[in-house]
Parts: sequence; C-alpha cells; structure tokens
Amino acid sequence: MKLIRRSTKATYKDLRDQDLVRLFRRKADNDAFNELLNRHQTKIYSYIYSMVNNAETANDIFQETFTKVVTKMDDTYNEQGKWIAWVMRIAHNATIDYLRKQKRYTDVNSWYDDDSSTDYFGRLSDESWVDADEKMITSETNSSLMSHIAKLPEEQRSVVLLRHYYEMPFKEIAELTNVSINTALGRMRYALINLRKHFEEERQHEIKHANK
Repeated sequence: MKLIRRSTKATYKDLRDQDLVRLFRRKADNDAFNELLNRHQTKIYSYIYSMVNNAETANDIFQETFTKVVTKMDDTYNEQGKWIAWVMRIAHNATIDYLRKQKRYTDVNSWYDDDSSTDYFGRLSDESWVDADEKMITSETNSSLMSHIAKLPEEQRSVVLLRHYYEMPFKEIAELTNVSINTALGRMRYALINLRKHFEEERQHEIKHANK
C-alpha cells in the first residue's frame, strides 16, 4: 500500500472534516486537504484493496479516486453531506467500474433489485434480522473471514465490507451504492448466507483431513 505522507500543520488536526473542506475550497489550502487525506486514506485504500485483491490495482484506483476528488470538489460536493461519504462513493464507483471492465458484470441476485419483490427480507423496515448472522462473521478469524469474503460476488462483498469493517448503517450503504435500502439489506442477507455456507464447507474439510 502506497500511502501519501505529507507534513500537516498541527492546528489542522483539531478541525472537523467540513472545516478542512471549506479551507481547501475557499482558500486553496493544500495543508487542509493533506490533513483530510492523511485522516482517511487508509480506510479508503483498504476498502478498494478488499474489493480488488491486488495492491497495484488498488493503488491505481486510489489515485484515480483522489484525482476525481480534487477536480470535482468545487462542482459536485455538497457541504451538507459528509465529505468522507462523498469520497467513498467515488471510490466505490471507480472500483465497480474496474471490476465491470474485467468481466461482464452479473448480479446473481438481480431479481432482488426490483423493489416490488415480495421476499420477506425485502419488506423488513429495520435491521434487527441481521444481528444474529453478523455475530457469526465477527466470531471467525480475520484471515479466514477475508478469504471467504473475497469469494462473494462484488455487490455482496461491498455491502459486507461497508457494514462489517466501516460500521455503516444500511441507509448510508444504500446511498453510497446507489440502491434502495431493501436491496442493500437483501445483498447483506445473501452474503451472510453464502459466508455461512463457506465456513461450513471449511469446517467439513478440516474434519475430513483430521480424521485421515
């Protein structure tokens, strides 16, 4: 991972993101932007890397993301929203664009994108149903969990990472990925079902080899 290191005025570390954004937009204050970058770059890079599983590609997408951030901040960023959420949306879209170019993009649960679906989970108005299954994935070792997350379809992998590692509520995940809350919930549900399946297959494999 190639993080960008720059010196930052100490006083800037105490400022909120929105204050740093205003300084950069209104005064072209590069130190303010560098503080934003230092504050959030690890989180953004980690998300990209977890999606593409390749350091060189992740670095390219990371640089592309911040090129867009710098060039679009004056035109498309609304200061009423969280700056990091806006940047994460750019990173997410750049990552998905890359993945779509690598292979024909197929949503294995595309039928679920239709909000008229009568599936039970699609009609839930809260997030309580995920609690038990989320406890399942947090109980697993990180290395094993990441290897299984990497096997998920892109749309499922994305929602798991955003929910589990960045603790985003489903409303924000839906906004970031440009889908409805029902769709975000559905993708999380199918991801957890698939992860449970992968973990069970892993355990059966371990038991089989242990008995030899």
